[in-house]
Amino acid sequence: MKAKVIDLSGKEVGEMELPGVFNEEFRPDLIKRAVLAAQANRLQPYGPGIFSGLKTSAVSWGTGRGVSRVPRIVNGRRAARVPQAKGGRRAHPPKPQADRTEKVNAKERKKAIRSAIAATANRDLVRARGHIFTGEPIVVAKDDLETVEKTVEVRKFLESCGLWDDVLRAKNGRTIRAGRGKMRGRKYKHPKSLLIVAGKDCSLIRASRNLSGVDTTTVDRLNAELLAPGTHAGRLTVWTESSLKWLGETYGH
Repeated sequence: MKAKVIDLSGKEVGEMELPGVFNEEFRPDLIKRAVLAAQANRLQPYGPGIFSGLKTSAVSWGTGRGVSRVPRIVNGRRAARVPQAKGGRRAHPPKPQADRTEKVNAKERKKAIRSAIAATANRDLVRARGHIFTGEPIVVAKDDLETVEKTVEVRKFLESCGLWDDVLRAKNGRTIRAGRGKMRGRKYKHPKSLLIVAGKDCSLIRASRNLSGVDTTTVDRLNAELLAPGTHAGRLTVWTESSLKWLGETYGH
């Protein structure tokens, strides 16, 4: 299986044999497990304080007054502390000490990553994710791309290889989240665009970080969530020559 290699102007300058990892079988079940585990392990503990709703002077009036025996604040009659009272404790709050992490076997996680890598070269899967592209779904760029330092240069490259429309799709697809989440620091939902994989830490990562929906990473930091956002494999991906060589050396040709 071969792929065309293009330069910064989008012109074809040769061909490159893709590593054997691109022949990996498609395993959406393992990809989903790996992505959900990564998301679960990123969660922070949340829940009320141990004394929430209990910091009150309330005591019950006892019997004989013709009123319920709920605790009431001193020098008043408002109920407190009990869950059914305004300002009282919650009956079954989320527990900060709860273990919400998920575990995935090491071999399964690695196979999920390999399967997600192979899915980036599958035209049907990339189309199913809603990506917009012309030509082949897998784009291989010369290592000159890693020397780019300006965002406008990254944009010119994406325009030359027919991928800029996908960035615009992500930019124009921002929507306001439904529900309470919009009040909690996550008002907008942003679609994911393409993924750029570099062979090493370089200026390209900084140059492309402000493009809507675009993620950039080094090949040794690839994970299932980057390759299959939302558990859906087939992300539109731009590879550099050195990143594919790394895959060949790591996973075999």
